[in-house]
Amino acid sequence: MSREIIRLREKAMKFNRLRIQSAQVLMGKDELNVFQSFPLLFHFNLPTLPGYIDNDEMPVRICQFELTEHTQSLLNNFFHTELPTQESKTCDILGLYAMGSTSSIGQSSESDLDVWICYPHQLDSERVKLLEEKSWLISHWADSFGVELNFFLIPDNKFRIDNDAGMSRDSCGSSQHMLLLDEFYRTALLIAGKPILWRLIPIEHEQNYDQYVQALYDDGTLNKHDWLDLGGFHRIPAEEYFGATLWQLYKGIDTPYKAVLKTILMEAYSWEYPNTELIAISYKKRFQTQEYYDEQLDPYCLMLEKVTAYLIEIKDFKRLELIRGCFYLKTEEALSKVCYNDNTAWRRTILNKFVNQWGWADEQIIDLDNRKNWKVNDVTKAKDILLEALMVSYRKLLSFARDNNIGESISAEDIGVLSRKLYAAHETLPGKVDLINPNISPDLSEPDLSFIQVPEDHTNPAGWYLFNCSLEAHALIKTKSLMHAKYVSKLVSWCHMNGLYEEETKLHLYNQGADLVDNKLNQFIQDLYSVFPVFVPKASNQALSQPCEIKHLTIFLNVEKDPTRHWQDAHEDDDLENDNILSYGEHNECLIGSIDLIYRNSWNEVRTLHFENNFAVVDALTTILGKMHQDARPPEQIDLFCYSQHFREQICAAFRSKLEEYIQLRLDSLTQRSVQTLWTGGRKFGFYFERTGVSLQHLQSTVDIYSHISNKKVSTSAISLKNTFFDQTAKVIESHISEGLIQFFFENYPEGFNVYIANAENEVESFQSFAGSKDDLVQNVNRFYASNNHESSELEAQINFNLPQFYEIELGDNNQLQLSSFKSSIKNSERTVH
Repeated sequence: MSREIIRLREKAMKFNRLRIQSAQVLMGKDELNVFQSFPLLFHFNLPTLPGYIDNDEMPVRICQFELTEHTQSLLNNFFHTELPTQESKTCDILGLYAMGSTSSIGQSSESDLDVWICYPHQLDSERVKLLEEKSWLISHWADSFGVELNFFLIPDNKFRIDNDAGMSRDSCGSSQHMLLLDEFYRTALLIAGKPILWRLIPIEHEQNYDQYVQALYDDGTLNKHDWLDLGGFHRIPAEEYFGATLWQLYKGIDTPYKAVLKTILMEAYSWEYPNTELIAISYKKRFQTQEYYDEQLDPYCLMLEKVTAYLIEIKDFKRLELIRGCFYLKTEEALSKVCYNDNTAWRRTILNKFVNQWGWADEQIIDLDNRKNWKVNDVTKAKDILLEALMVSYRKLLSFARDNNIGESISAEDIGVLSRKLYAAHETLPGKVDLINPNISPDLSEPDLSFIQVPEDHTNPAGWYLFNCSLEAHALIKTKSLMHAKYVSKLVSWCHMNGLYEEETKLHLYNQGADLVDNKLNQFIQDLYSVFPVFVPKASNQALSQPCEIKHLTIFLNVEKDPTRHWQDAHEDDDLENDNILSYGEHNECLIGSIDLIYRNSWNEVRTLHFENNFAVVDALTTILGKMHQDARPPEQIDLFCYSQHFREQICAAFRSKLEEYIQLRLDSLTQRSVQTLWTGGRKFGFYFERTGVSLQHLQSTVDIYSHISNKKVSTSAISLKNTFFDQTAKVIESHISEGLIQFFFENYPEGFNVYIANAENEVESFQSFAGSKDDLVQNVNRFYASNNHESSELEAQINFNLPQFYEIELGDNNQLQLSSFKSSIKNSERTVH
C-alpha cells in the first residue's frame, strides 16, 4: 500500500473517531446505549439479543468488526448475555455507516439516526429479505427507547447499476440516485466495518475513478476486499434535480428548516450546470489536503457555504437571511442562553463566528432562541416564509429542466406519489384545513379562543372570525383576527387540527343570527376532539397512487341552524317516525337546518363542508356521494352528532339511515342503475345511481321519475367508447374516475394504444390509435401541470402539485379488463442529459 494511501487512511480513521465522540456527547443515555449497541445486534444473531431471527441463513458478522472489552461489557450489562463460543468465519455485512446530520453541527435532539447497511450484491435475495426483517426488528427495539433508528439496505453495486429502488416513508426511491451518493460521501460516519475507499483516491482521478482503482488492485497497491467501494461520480447527475427537489419538498412537510437548505442546494447545483461541483467533491479536496478537522469539513457547514455563495451571486438576500436562520435553528444551540456543556463548545464557537459575520443583533438571536415558545402568529409567519422559499426553488428547477431539455430521472409512479403528498400537505383549497405548524413550535395551545359572527350588510365580509383572546373590548382591540370563514366548523376544525384548542381552553362566542350558543359550541368542539385524532399514520404510497376516498367522516347536525330551537312547546314522547324528520308537521318542515361535514380522506387531507338551507340534506348527501367512485371503499369510520333542542335521537337515526343506504347503493358494484326518492321540506327529489356517479333531479310528480329514467337510458354509457372492449372498457374507467382529479387511462393493443382522459368533472375524452411513447406523454403532461405560468403574488396561486394520475387498462388472468398504475418502461440508464 502506498504511503499516501496509508496517510489518508490513518487520517480518515482519526477524523472518524473524533466525529463519533462528537456525536456521542450530544446523545442522551438511551440514545447512546442504542448507538453503541446496534452493531452488536447485526454482528451476532442470538436468541438473547433484539432482532433475533431463527434461521440459519440469517446474514451475520460485520467485516473488520473488532470485539473489545467495551463490547463484552455491553453484552453483559445491557443484554445480560455472553459472547458465543464459536462464530461463523464468513462476514455477510460489509459495514454500517451513519449518514446525514449525525456528528455534524446539524445534529440536534430532533435528529434521527439514518444508517446504511452495506452488503455484497451477490448476497442471495432471500437472505437480503432476512436482513431487512432483522433491521426492522432492531428499529422497533430502538423505538421502545424513544430513539428513531432507520436502516437502509445498500448493495455495493447500487450506484453502478440502474436505480429501481422503491419509494417508502424514509427512502427516496427513484427520486435521486447519484445525489444520494453525494450526500453519503460528504456525511458518512463509519460505525463498524470496512473503511470507505472513495475519500482516499486522488481528486484528479475522479473522471477515471474506476480505471484508476482497478489499476491499484491489479498492481497490489490495494486489496479490494479491505474497502467499501461504491464508485465515483462518473457524471454530474443533473437529471435528478427535479426528483430530488420533490423529495426535499416532501421532507419539508415535517422538517422545513432542513428542507429549505437542501432544496436551495439543488438549485445551486443546477445554477452551476454543466460545471457543477458537488459538495462531496469539495469535501474530498479539503480532506486530502487538510490535517485538522474543523467546520471546513463539517457537512452542514459545507452545505451552508455552498448555498450562501449561490444566493449572494444571484443577489437573493431575502432567502440568504432565511437559510442562515434555518441553519442556526437546526443546530439548537441557543447562543443567548448560558451553556453548561463543555463538550459542545466547538459548536457554539463556530456559530458565534457565523452570527458575527452575519451582523445579527442580540434581539434576533433571542427571538430565534425562543422558537419553542412561538405561538400561532409567529408560526404562521415562519411557515409562509419557508413555503415561499421552497416554491421559489421548485419553480427555478422546473425552468432549469425545461430550458436544458433534461429528462427527470424520477419514475412516473414515484412522481405521482410525491406530488400527491405535496398536494395534500401544501395545496390551499376552499374548505381544506391547512396545517400551519410543521414542527416549528411544540405547543400552539391558547388559553382563550373567541368566535365572532358578522352578518350580511356590514363593513367586514359576512361570516365567522377567530381571535386568540377573550371577548373583552381591550383584548379585541389589540388582537388581529386569525382567520375568517363562512361557517364556524371550518374555524373549529382548524383550531383543533393545529393544536390551538386543548381541553383547558376557554371558548367565547358572539353571534348575530345563528342558533349557536355557548354550551353548544363547547360540546361541538369537545365532540370533534374526542373522535377526530390530530395525528394519524401517514398516507401509504398505495393510497396516494389511487383516487382519494373518504376515510373518516364526522357529521354535525344543526350546529348553526336548528329548526326546533325556537319551538314554544314540543313533546319528546310524540310518536315520531324517522321518515317524518325530513318533512315534519303540517308545513312539511325539515328538522335538519344545517349540516357540517369534517372528514379525512385517504391522502390524509382534512376537509370541511357546510350546508345551510331548506334542502341541506339533499345537498349534503349529493356531495358525499360525489366524492366516492364506485370502486372506493366505504369510510372506515362515520361519527354523527346532533345539537337539536328537540328530537336529537330521531334526527340522528333518520340521517344515518339515509346516509348508509345511499353509500351502499353508490359503492355496490352490482348496481347498474337505481333510483331513490327522498321527500324533504315538502319537495321530492330523485337520486339516480349509476357507475359514473350520482345525479339529482327535483321531481314534480311520479311521471318525472320515469321520464328522467327514460332519458338516462338513451345512452348505454356515460362514456362514448368505440373499440373492441366497449362495455368492459367503459365499466373499468367509469368505476375509477374520481371528482377533482385528472386521470389518463392507457388501453394497449398490438399497434399502439388508446388514451382516455377524465377531467376533474368526470367528463371523458378519448384519443384512438395514439402514436408515440407513453413515457414521453406522461413526462410532458406532468411538466405541463407542474409548470406555473401565473405571476401572482398570492402564495396559493404559485403552488400546483395536483398532477394527473396514469393507469394501464390490462387484460387480467380471468380474461377481464382491470386497472393498474402506470409504470415507466424507461431505465434510468436510458435517460440522457442533452
